[in-house]
Amino acid sequence: MRRFALILALCAPESAAADWVALSGAEIRAALEGQKLVYANATQEFRASGKTLYTTNGRDSWGNWRIEDDQYCSQWPPSDLWACYGLERADAALRFVGDADDITEATYAD
Repeated sequence: MRRFALILALCAPESAAADWVALSGAEIRAALEGQKLVYANATQEFRASGKTLYTTNGRDSWGNWRIEDDQYCSQWPPSDLWACYGLERADAALRFVGDADDITEATYAD
């Protein structure tokens, strides 16, 4: 039985091995406000004013962000719709988790 558990542990995906912890609203604010995150092909800055700057391929896109019911929410003009995500942390990595379990991972910029 121990051998089976060891095989499962060795074959598990890297992100599954991390201990992801869901963040509360106050923890989300502390994790994002004034920070710059790096995604696979983009960066995002979170201003205390509630503005957020998303940059990909040298192009900037300004949006808005807020915390609502222990979730990170964003809105990108010209749309007035807000999309909300759970935020989880493991070490220096963050991941945004959508309603359909879509996941986007990021790390802090240096």
